[in-house]
Amino acid sequence: MDDYVAPVWLRNGHLMTFYAAVRRRDFRGLPEPEKRLFAVAPDARVLAKCHWQPDPPEHPTLVLLHGLEGSANAPYMKGLAIRAIRAGFNVVRLNQRNCGRTEHLSTTLYHSGLSGDPAAVIEELAEHDGLGSIAVIGYSLGGNLALRMAGVYGEAAPPALGAVCAVSPPIDLARAADEIERLPNALYQRNFLRDLKARLGRKAALFPSRYPVEGLGRIRTIREFDNRYTAPHFGFRDAADYYRRASALAVADRIRVPTLIISAADDPFIPVGPFREPAVVGNPHIRIVLTRWGGHCGFIERSAAGPDGDRYWAERQAVGFAQTHARAGQGRAC
Repeated sequence: MDDYVAPVWLRNGHLMTFYAAVRRRDFRGLPEPEKRLFAVAPDARVLAKCHWQPDPPEHPTLVLLHGLEGSANAPYMKGLAIRAIRAGFNVVRLNQRNCGRTEHLSTTLYHSGLSGDPAAVIEELAEHDGLGSIAVIGYSLGGNLALRMAGVYGEAAPPALGAVCAVSPPIDLARAADEIERLPNALYQRNFLRDLKARLGRKAALFPSRYPVEGLGRIRTIREFDNRYTAPHFGFRDAADYYRRASALAVADRIRVPTLIISAADDPFIPVGPFREPAVVGNPHIRIVLTRWGGHCGFIERSAAGPDGDRYWAERQAVGFAQTHARAGQGRAC
């Protein structure tokens, strides 16, 4: 892997995170996607935006997972897609349940450990579409999903699943919740909470008896939201129980596919401690890259690199990792 060198003026986690989120990018090289619905549960479908190479089974496939309150249209999802298409991948940009204005496709909410959804997509791609080499890249919450999926699979991962990469993943949800509740992170929490409340409002309009909104405006933290809505909706005792059971850290020692984790020491709300836990560092299938700078899902480089001349280091490393293991996995039976 190339070393990461941050611009001097972006060597601050908050500044990098903000700048990466608002910086304009050119996505004119992204082809028009094919929209496809995947049934992931009896009462839930998810919408994917797919880009197929000619003769898709002859090419590796990349499944992309976005973060909390993101969508298939998040800038990093489009940036990864352009890079991967140029590298010869089929690309599936997956909306999580309700995301990307798809609340009508499911009666349920979504949560940070709902790894059965991407697993169902991967299994359909392998069994129905005959795709024999699939990699997954998840950003932020999507990274926790990808890692948890690999851990839940353990030794039983589908032969088609060749690699997993997670960028800035909250693998210990309780510690991430603690961090985002710190005063310097108030803006992030407010923005996430605003979007969570808006989404719940749209769900309540579709299913009013299922999602009562009385008192919603008094919720001030993501933890409070999870205590009232996410945890009971999915059968968890409370937010603490949800965080414990949905965290990828709980199953990291069981991961058996080649895995890359990228995170930054200056990430405002993803602590580095969980990446040093024995379940992670003791697993030979996991490679951990902790950079000094990079913020949350930022990793903008000091100078342009690669044939496309962009400056998104983590995207380049993630696709390169997937490409290495896709080549190793090509031709395997599904």
